[in-house]
Amino acid sequence: MANYIENAKPDFAKAVERLDHELKNIRSGRANAALVEEVKVEAYGSTMELKGVAAISIPDAKTIQIEPWDKNLVKDVEKALIAANLGLNPNVAGTVIRLNMPQMNEETRKDTVKAVHQKGEQAKISLRNVREQVRETILKDEKAHLVSEDERFRQLEQLDKAVKEYNEKVDKLIAEKEEEVMTI
Repeated sequence: MANYIENAKPDFAKAVERLDHELKNIRSGRANAALVEEVKVEAYGSTMELKGVAAISIPDAKTIQIEPWDKNLVKDVEKALIAANLGLNPNVAGTVIRLNMPQMNEETRKDTVKAVHQKGEQAKISLRNVREQVRETILKDEKAHLVSEDERFRQLEQLDKAVKEYNEKVDKLIAEKEEEVMTI
């Protein structure tokens, strides 16, 4: 007998992990290296992520400091940061680039929370899509007499429990990010 829920758990987990990754890239008023790690930089004739060409540090709560390992890349990194449209202006001091996080006003915080909720809803849609695929597989297997009616009910009940569990994880991530954004 196939264990439909166990087979679907990696897909459920991917949706939650993707949300977690996306939420780390949303600005919350505090400096966070994740905001700039994936900025694409033209270096050595190819496009690379910033974390692959520079050291990124957080000297204080409002500053991201970037120090390219190759001093010739300072201008390229600066251009990439401007092109990334992060809402942050790079300040170049020799070979070090600093990004100062501006204070978020109430309106910006509310807009950011809306974006967080949209990302959360996208994750829940992904979870629902996986649930529907599993549900259809269970129903198809029942019609093919691979699964009994009782087993179908049991599997669908387990599926609903699993989806509820992952939805709670999504809600928790959203609540944590919302609290982080709204904290002054």
